[in-house]
Amino acid sequence: MKLLRVLVLIALPLYCFAGSGCLFLEEVVNKTISPEVSISEYQNFLQDFVQTTEEKEALADLKQCFLNQSNETLHNYAQMMQIMYSSESCASF
Repeated sequence: MKLLRVLVLIALPLYCFAGSGCLFLEEVVNKTISPEVSISEYQNFLQDFVQTTEEKEALADLKQCFLNQSNETLHNYAQMMQIMYSSESCASF
């Protein structure tokens, strides 16, 4: 299950060519860290990328991990993503 989570997180930037130039990736990250988005809403949003019940459960587990975090942690994660988007490594994208 953890491997599937890692693969999903790795595949999304590749799907969008990384960086903040991909609105879909930014929307996925925002929905992932948003405490207002429920697990079922999150799964429905990403249903085009889920083919098995195991993958659907993995998405639920991923979202639950973020729901368990404090607002401060979620805010720090959002800041980290913005720093990554604007980093020199992503500038070429």
